[in-house]
Amino acid sequence: MTPTAQRAFILFVLVLLMAATRVNHFAAIPDASWAVFFIGGFHLRSWSRWAFPLLMVLAIVIDVLVIRASGIGYWQHYCVSPGTALLVPAYFAMWGGGAWLRQGYTGADWTALAKGAALLVGAVAVCHLFAQSGFYWSSDVVAAPTLQGWATNYADWFLPYLRTAAIYVGLAAALQLATEQVVKLQQARRDALR
Repeated sequence: MTPTAQRAFILFVLVLLMAATRVNHFAAIPDASWAVFFIGGFHLRSWSRWAFPLLMVLAIVIDVLVIRASGIGYWQHYCVSPGTALLVPAYFAMWGGGAWLRQGYTGADWTALAKGAALLVGAVAVCHLFAQSGFYWSSDVVAAPTLQGWATNYADWFLPYLRTAAIYVGLAAALQLATEQVVKLQQARRDALR
């Protein structure tokens, strides 16, 4: 499979994953959007100029469709506010974390795992900062926002969002490792036949 075909396949899988999980943000299957952007940054770094906007538009379209299907207008939903615009830099923080991990990546090893874990935590912290701040400071749901209330809200939701992103990214990392091992075995077999 060519690198372009591999990237196209990965993009297709990420689109399916987002579509399958974003429709119910608080359902039994957690929303994979944050992980989708991190994984996208890792695998589609060279396609950032158009793949990131594509996934961003997909996220918005899914939200609009799901909210309209619930029988209310998009701007009347409790999660939607002017701060929703901060999802762009929030998701780009996830994308950037994945892209940064890809920089200098030579294969799955303990160094890459440690770097990936640190970048994931940092990306989630920045993503959550933008996403949560946009909601907290601009939503009508928060009647009297305060710095203490914001900090408490940030802390309350940070670990659940990190856990969800880590589960999906961990599964992707395991798949990456398995794929790399299969490729190494195939190469070893080809070399042995020469």
